[in-house]
Amino acid sequence: MKDQNKIFKGNKKLHNWFVAILLAGTFTMSISQSSLSTAYPTLMRYFGVTAPTIQWLTTGFMLVMCIMMPISPWLLSNVPFKRLFQAVLVMFDVGTIVILFAPNFPLMMFGRVLEAMGVGILFPAYQSVMLTITPEELRGVTMGIVGLVMGSALAVGPIISGVVLKFTSWQGLFVIFAIIITVVFLLSFKFIANVMDLEPNHLDFISVISSLGLIGLLFVINQLGKANVNWSEQFGLLAVSLIMLAYFVYRQFHIKTPMLELRVLKTFNYDLAVLLTGFSYIALIVTTIIFPLYYQEVLHLSPFASGMALVPGAVFLSLLNPVTGKLADQFGFKRVLLMGMSMITLGWGILFIFSSSIGLIAMIILAMLIEGGNAFVMMPAMTLGANSLPDSLISHGTAVITTVRQILGSLGVAVATIILAAVTQSHLSAGDHAVIANQMGYRAVFFTFFLVAIVGLMLSILIKNSEKKS
Repeated sequence: MKDQNKIFKGNKKLHNWFVAILLAGTFTMSISQSSLSTAYPTLMRYFGVTAPTIQWLTTGFMLVMCIMMPISPWLLSNVPFKRLFQAVLVMFDVGTIVILFAPNFPLMMFGRVLEAMGVGILFPAYQSVMLTITPEELRGVTMGIVGLVMGSALAVGPIISGVVLKFTSWQGLFVIFAIIITVVFLLSFKFIANVMDLEPNHLDFISVISSLGLIGLLFVINQLGKANVNWSEQFGLLAVSLIMLAYFVYRQFHIKTPMLELRVLKTFNYDLAVLLTGFSYIALIVTTIIFPLYYQEVLHLSPFASGMALVPGAVFLSLLNPVTGKLADQFGFKRVLLMGMSMITLGWGILFIFSSSIGLIAMIILAMLIEGGNAFVMMPAMTLGANSLPDSLISHGTAVITTVRQILGSLGVAVATIILAAVTQSHLSAGDHAVIANQMGYRAVFFTFFLVAIVGLMLSILIKNSEKKS
């Protein structure tokens, strides 16, 4: 692979504009992933649909996004990056405009599908691009900025939507998305360059079809904890999905040009990085979903106040992401990862031990501790994983990490929801007061993710600093 930094040699302004535009587009799209949860009640009234139906705006988005991620490396190898980036922006913008003028829920869902296709392609692609244009010794800092976009957008999405909904209608949120993406699209003509080497090859459609098993797997995961689910059908879907995914994996190892190069998984250090990225993402996404519920159900805050209580954690995460990248470059990735997993473990441990007596201020501080730990783990682990691979496999490595991270995050949310509902109901059935039952439900959730964090801490002990393979 040629040195992609030569494209920007002697033109730091072009490099900075390139990065800024890429991050602005990705940040906006990332916000769209998590921003609708606070708008659910409004959208249910507007379209006259039930809660399970409206949740498809997020669930369906995630399913489509995940199925596009494995295709991203093939697109990077076959489509000039400037054209690919612009196509993704147009796809997202069209989807947003469809949503703005949708007269009914199915049409709005179609718009969300278009948005999700764009996000699913861009998430792994932009991480691959950032890694490719950055020398290995500076990747920690660069991926710290990438983490600022990925983690912070996920954390602040519900906050931004809550503020927008307080002062305008739900359409106002999508107007903001459309304006920003349109500006980014116009600027891309001048400042986005073709920074990736092209290695044209045919797309293996059998791999594409078998990868659809991801949708079935994630769909079943999202049914966990829900009422009135036909589990005989779900187990059938799960069996078919797992068979499809097993064949997808088998095929990637046995065809000349795989759609997704899974041989990256033969690098043990990379495998540890994948798991650590996923574990830190679980901590982040469970915190952003479970904490607002705790604030409302146990501390009796309003939805708006519970959203605002997430702000300190999101700000702390945003401030730490670039710092952790510099620390990783200076002191080594392993130390940073150990520190991050220790923070996450400590946060969940304190929540578990003192859950019955923790007030709002303590909860906010613990959310900051856990989200801060994410800043020390998610992007440093991804960078270390990429550094463990040859440059030619970076796009495949980032696609694998991004896809696994999304699956583990969905599983984490499903597990948290099941445990919370089951333990709470168990205590209610035993005659406990509703307040006590709620507290015990949340305590069980905190204990579960305390155990998950301990596993992550052990993995961070096993991981090694960069060991580049040729």
